[in-house]
Amino acid sequence: MASATTLTSALPADHRERLMRLAREVSFEAGTRLFEEGRHADRFWIIRTGTVALDLHVPGRRAAVIDSLGHGELVGWSWHFTPHVWQLGAEAMSPVRAHEFDAVAVRAMCAQDPEFGRAIAVWVGYVLAHRLHAARTRLLDLYAPYGSGDRV
Repeated sequence: MASATTLTSALPADHRERLMRLAREVSFEAGTRLFEEGRHADRFWIIRTGTVALDLHVPGRRAAVIDSLGHGELVGWSWHFTPHVWQLGAEAMSPVRAHEFDAVAVRAMCAQDPEFGRAIAVWVGYVLAHRLHAARTRLLDLYAPYGSGDRV
């Protein structure tokens, strides 16, 4: 996938290299919850292999899966914005290998280098806009009488 939500498309090579110096390799078994909506967001991931589903709590119903993420995609944006609380939940749908990042360290790097910080902010903002659209479309598909009407 070559969209602006993937790391390789979103950041210039020098910023990617700086960010990747902070990466720690992790693995998750299928069914593992990466985070829960409403809890403290202190890290994020970039998927190397596997699939992660994002879900949203719907009162009186099962959580609605609103998006599936794969290779190169950012898992988690809430770490970037105060109050650093997850706005969605995430679960590994298959075995996942990912790069994990400490949010405090990345935010400190962003504060120290405004150009780097701006690149990260633009990337995370784009991801946020994409996820908001995906959530809206999915919830309308699930719960609106005529679906989302989205032809994309």
